Amino acid sequence: MDQHEWLAGEFEARRGQLRAMAYRMLGSTAEADDALQDAWLRASRADTTGVENIGGWLTTIVSRTCLDMLRSRTSKREQAIDTDIQATAGPEDDALLADSVNAAMLVVLERLSPPERLAFVLHDMFDVPFDEIATIIDRSPAAARQLASRARRRVQGGAPEPDGDVERKRSIVDAFLRAAREGDFQALMTLLDPDAVLRADSEAARMGARELIHGARLVAETFSGGARVARLFYVDGSPGLAWMAGKTPRVVFDFFIDGAGRITGIDLLANPETLSGIDLEAVSKRG
Repeated sequence: MDQHEWLAGEFEARRGQLRAMAYRMLGSTAEADDALQDAWLRASRADTTGVENIGGWLTTIVSRTCLDMLRSRTSKREQAIDTDIQATAGPEDDALLADSVNAAMLVVLERLSPPERLAFVLHDMFDVPFDEIATIIDRSPAAARQLASRARRRVQGGAPEPDGDVERKRSIVDAFLRAAREGDFQALMTLLDPDAVLRADSEAARMGARELIHGARLVAETFSGGARVARLFYVDGSPGLAWMAGKTPRVVFDFFIDGAGRITGIDLLANPETLSGIDLEAVSKRG
């Protein structure tokens, strides 16, 4: 058996699971089938020599295909909710689709940003670890965890975050921005957790940022006297910062704040595909 035949067999053995995953992400049986077809074309052209976990590899390809489709849909302001799960495929596939999926759930999922939707579906419905989800959405594992948490609250009927919690985090991010601009190193140290981490995605690193900085002192040194062009925004509903070029974000600063009010992490996001999937709202719009 050659590599192509082996890969085809592996893909077919997992088709039902992959289709169920794509359906939950996209909310449409037709789009799920399109995603699987596109994913198979990508997979069949790839070199699998170094692939150790074929199931995880195929999950990643299907997930990235769905993410591209969701982002395209978001940019066109389109929705695709399809409750006819009996439209295609066999009874085993339909059983997988029907499991824990209903019209009400799909309506809620449509309100999530593409990264939120992916993080929630992959982790909560398919037990994919956050480390693996992070590589798919080009975020840190902490960001993937936070996105899934936000999505979970919305799916369960709650607000993205309690108003008081959002305002508390907004004041912390605002204080961080002021301290950075004023070069107030001690204020930055007070706001940061001792083990705070600053991560930059590949595009932010290409622009000159270090990919990983660990520890409050080094993170404070990085920001002290800087962030002069950054402005306060809500990043996927949570307070953060953004550097804008007109109305287009160039870099988004996604903050992670613990229950004690300490900043535990900051993600610098500059990849255009990542930015296109972020819900960015100016603070002034909420008053």
